[in-house]
This record gives sequence, structure tokens and C-alpha cells, in this order.
Amino acid sequence: MRTVTLDDYKRRMLRVLVYIQQNLDEPMPLGELAGVACFSAYHFHRVFKGMVGESVGEYVRRLRLERAATQLKLGSASVVEIALAAGYDSHEAFTRSFKTVFGAAPSEFRLARQRELAEAPSGIHFHKPITVRFRTLHRGGSMKVEIKQLQPMRVAFMRHVGPYDEVGKTWDQFLTVMGKDGYLAGNPMTLGVCHDDPEVTPPAKIRYDACLTVGEEFSPSGEIGVETVAGGAYAVTTHTGPYDQLGRTYTEFLGQWMPRSGYELGNTPCFEVYVNDPESTPPEELLTDIYAPLQERAKSARE
Repeated sequence: MRTVTLDDYKRRMLRVLVYIQQNLDEPMPLGELAGVACFSAYHFHRVFKGMVGESVGEYVRRLRLERAATQLKLGSASVVEIALAAGYDSHEAFTRSFKTVFGAAPSEFRLARQRELAEAPSGIHFHKPITVRFRTLHRGGSMKVEIKQLQPMRVAFMRHVGPYDEVGKTWDQFLTVMGKDGYLAGNPMTLGVCHDDPEVTPPAKIRYDACLTVGEEFSPSGEIGVETVAGGAYAVTTHTGPYDQLGRTYTEFLGQWMPRSGYELGNTPCFEVYVNDPESTPPEELLTDIYAPLQERAKSARE
């Protein structure tokens, strides 16, 4: 059984960083980048953000702006031409972004004597050889993770398509129907399956399934369907706090703990189990178990 090491993760992520640098003017769908790194498309963005310290979008925008800064200093192209080459539709939008990163408008930057580098969590800059400071948790870190073997779970679900922070409306509708039909008896597991990463998917297109475990007697009806949550090995950690801060735990879990774990992420979505009731629990005390699917268990985790 193959052991997945930290070096494996670093090597694969480095391939992506080089690919981005070499294709900076091209559209780079996340699925394409995930393929370059041989990561699951479901989890690639969170692994990238955890290891590199920036989202893919932030990383690409910064490199394009650093290239623009070099063109301003060394070239003769107009600010508008440079803005268009950096992927901006207008001089105004380019100026706002440039000033945020470099502290000066493009025209002021061109005339200034010194050139300040943009902040780079990974240490990577457009005009320098790629030397990366990957961010991963040190052994003995505070994140507690348990490996669990699950049987496939049959669940009733109602799909929400839209902003992630509006899933509560779907839950209210779903639980009202399920409660009226008696399916809340016996303390079924409540879980959510988010098929899209809210940090990268347009809010109107985010797909989320509100789910309850059900038996074989349950039949789908109307807006409520039935699906199976895959069984197998999962890494599980607990997020404590509001649901709108779950993204931070995902980034640490998948992008910093996972590379040192010796495990490979599976090609199915994560899911969330809601341990306590948000109606009666203060937001800071909410507990959410995050289940990350694993391809296979490694024998050991080498550095």
C-alpha cells in the first residue's frame, strides 16, 4: 500500500505553481489545476490555500500585478495596456487592485525610485525563481483528527442551490416536512453535503444537500430525494464555533494537517455532521464534525 508523504504533496503542488507561472495569461479552471497536481477536484482549492497561504484566485491576481509592476518599471506600455494584459477590464479596477497591493497608484509607482514587493505568504514572486515556503502543521499540532471507517449511509435530502449562508431556509423547509411525516423520531443523524467550495464557486451556483439518515422504508417524494453517502475511511475533525467560520477549519484540516498525515484525499465531497442544535446553542458553542474521505490508509507518514 502506497505511503503518501509530505514530499509527495509538496512535489505535486510545486507542479501547479510552475504551471500557473507559465500560463499566467490563460484561464485556469480549478479542475484543470487539480488535474495537473493529481488532486481530487473536490478538495484541491482547500489544499492549495492551506499549503500556499493564498487562494488560487489571490495567488494568480498577485502574480499578474507583480508582472504589471515590472512592466511599469521597465517597459513603455501605457497603464491601460498593462491593465488589460493583467486581466482587468478597466483602468479604474486595475488601479484599485494595484494600489491595494503596492500602496501606490500605477502612475505613481512607475515614477517612484524604490519598488516594494507584494506580500507573499509562500515567498513566491513573479520575477524570482520559485522557492516555496509551504505551510503545514508541525507534528504535535493542536488539531485533533480521528480516522473512522464508515458504512454507506442512506439519507433523505433536500437540495439548496444558492448562497451557503442561506441554507438555513432549506433546513427549515426540509425538517418541517420530515418532522410532519415522523422521520425525526429516533434521533437521526443530521448532515450536510456541500458539493461546491463556497470560497470559489459563485454564490448563486453553490449546491448543498441538507440530509437526514433514513431506513430502507423511506421513499423520495416531491423536493425530497434519496442518496447514499459513501462508506469507507474518513479523517474526522471537529469545528467549534459559528458555521460561517467553517472555511478556516477546512483550510487547516485539508491544506495543513492532511499533507503531513500520510493519507490521500478521496474523490468524493466532504460532509458535515451537526452535533448540536443551532436553534438552542450559542454560535460560539456550535460543534460541527467535518468528515474528509480518504483513498486508502497509508502504513506510515514519513517527513
